Amino acid sequence: MSTPGPARTYNQNHIPRKYTAGKRRLSIYWTWSYPWESQRDPAAMENRFSTMTEVRNVLWPDYETPEWSAAQFLQGIAGTLELFHRSALSFQQIAGEATGHPVAVFQRIDQAGYKLPIDERILADCDTLLVFGLDHILSEQEASPEEIAAIREWLKRDGTCLLLAPHHDVGFTSDMKQRQMEYLHHGDRLVPRQQRFGQYTRSLMKALDVPVHNTYGLRPAQVKGTKEIAPLTAFRDIDKHGLLNNVPTLNFHPHLPHYELIPEDTKAVHVLARQPIDLDRPHPFTAAGNTEFNCLLWMPPNQQRAGDIVLLDSTNFTTLFGGTDSLKNLWRNFALMR
Repeated sequence: MSTPGPARTYNQNHIPRKYTAGKRRLSIYWTWSYPWESQRDPAAMENRFSTMTEVRNVLWPDYETPEWSAAQFLQGIAGTLELFHRSALSFQQIAGEATGHPVAVFQRIDQAGYKLPIDERILADCDTLLVFGLDHILSEQEASPEEIAAIREWLKRDGTCLLLAPHHDVGFTSDMKQRQMEYLHHGDRLVPRQQRFGQYTRSLMKALDVPVHNTYGLRPAQVKGTKEIAPLTAFRDIDKHGLLNNVPTLNFHPHLPHYELIPEDTKAVHVLARQPIDLDRPHPFTAAGNTEFNCLLWMPPNQQRAGDIVLLDSTNFTTLFGGTDSLKNLWRNFALMR
């Protein structure tokens, strides 16, 4: 018989974590409005998450056990949102063990309808803030002037790190043929032909002068004859924090964003890694001659900012699409970065 895990709590206020020299305090901020996302019409064909029933049907029989039944688990869109929360638990555990601090988890608007902007309540006891950009653009989540001012002030503090993780932007065109090409490229039946994420993180990037735009949803290449994701093209000589130490690969997620630099030759952002793309599946991005997409970016401190800014998709902190030793090394590196 397996030993039960710790008791789970709910509906409580955050307890601030005390500063410990050399030990980072990490916090996750989900940018979505849980009520808006979970109450989308299941009949809508675009710009919504799958229902749990759709997940069970597409991935049958993976979820055909009692713990995923209607008696024990939400079957609508809310169930899929909870899968995201559950899939981050391994990262939270490893980061907590590495730092000695629990990872705090916040939502912009949570299940109970409480709205929590990013302000001193989140930032005061946080050294690394991970902003997971999984809000659909249609929900119109925008960073307020007060939030932007709070984050700017926080980034003046030595040792801070802001991770911005806008997810994909699939089918952003009105060209139906291109939408179909993108859909066949990623091959995920649970992702509609238009699914656009990341308005909140986009508003932050604009305000903080981060010259990056999340675009497309690209399928990584795999090692020939296997289901393993192809190794990264990594630029380890400029990886000053060692984020990629013992990290040959990232997560195999079939629709990852390209973090486009604007302009392409900007010196403000360092590309730490690119991911090879599956070239056997046509896509407008590869048709334009691209074979890799930007997946890990770093903006070092500057005259206005003492903290670092990192861009990496949120799925690399979850286990929904599997977990590997390489990912675990990434999590430890990120939790322990200096």
